[in-house]
Amino acid sequence: MKLLTGYLLLQTAGLATALPPKLEDFKQKAIDSGVALKALNGIALAKALTKFSGTCTPSKVKYRREWRTISKPDRRKFIAAVKCIMAKPSTLPPEEVPGAKSLYDDIVWAHARRSGLVHNSGTFLLFHRYYLHTYETELSACGWTAGLPYWEWGLDITGPHLSPIFDGSDTSLGGDGEFIPNRPPFSIPWIDPLTPEIIIPPGTGGGCVKTGPFVHHKVRLGPFNMTETFPVEPEDGRGDNERCLIRDLNKGGIERWASFRNSTELILGSGDIFEFHVNAVSASDWIERKGIRDGWIGFIGFGRCWIWRVGDVFGTGTWLNIPPSPNVTVEDSIDVLPHQPPRKLKELMSTVAGSPFCFVYV
Repeated sequence: MKLLTGYLLLQTAGLATALPPKLEDFKQKAIDSGVALKALNGIALAKALTKFSGTCTPSKVKYRREWRTISKPDRRKFIAAVKCIMAKPSTLPPEEVPGAKSLYDDIVWAHARRSGLVHNSGTFLLFHRYYLHTYETELSACGWTAGLPYWEWGLDITGPHLSPIFDGSDTSLGGDGEFIPNRPPFSIPWIDPLTPEIIIPPGTGGGCVKTGPFVHHKVRLGPFNMTETFPVEPEDGRGDNERCLIRDLNKGGIERWASFRNSTELILGSGDIFEFHVNAVSASDWIERKGIRDGWIGFIGFGRCWIWRVGDVFGTGTWLNIPPSPNVTVEDSIDVLPHQPPRKLKELMSTVAGSPFCFVYV
């Protein structure tokens, strides 16, 4: 049924016999409405379902689904699993990260400790693939055995606060933060002095989340001053800095960089891993033209990167090569300690090869 659906989507876009497609193969309406992106996902899915190997089999594969396609009872199960992670104790040494009180804090730290190395580096895409797998594994231990849900942000670029994932109901991940007026624009600085900082107007929240299942959740770690810690783990932000969950849903970023057209152009307009990597992580002058990642900041998912098959790596082992470091190769390793062991990058290329991955996006 899933393969048939993918084929029908290809027929709708006029691509049932033209694989792989090019951007010019799609009509503008198909690109802007998301039909083209669905067709591309159908192609990726069809290819993935013929490449099972190792411990990954059709009966074991996890299907990562868009939030809207998950039933409300199942959304509640997912939320319960997240709360389960939040209730489990931290496994980190207290002297190392004293603010980590829960397993959820551990997962936050697993990302923060590597931020100065993996972002804008050759391990960016595969680290985050491994990181999301780590979260998915912990959710499974808490009763959520399906794939990690994702958000198709292209459907909500004009109003993310209206999305069912943020509508504040008991089947959402909570509502927007309390609106705080007269706030200054949000600035995203860059270490590269030749790249201007990104300015985004304030969104529709800014304060503590007041509705939904995570109203009482307390954030403990951070903030982390990443710009002063490259390439080592951040020293600040490790303590117990208890505060409310703050959210400021903002259409400025996703409307500007993460529309269906942006995502489709990212996938079809990248001829090799160099182009894809540069476009995806918004480096240098690509920010205004095809940058996509900065539309994701504060949001959910790296789902679109699975369509563009990662078959190689590009870049060095440090943020913007600061300080200078060797080029990354597929023999290099990354980890999500202490919850996942080191893995060579070549082990993380396929999502259906088993050891460790067995998932697809639908």
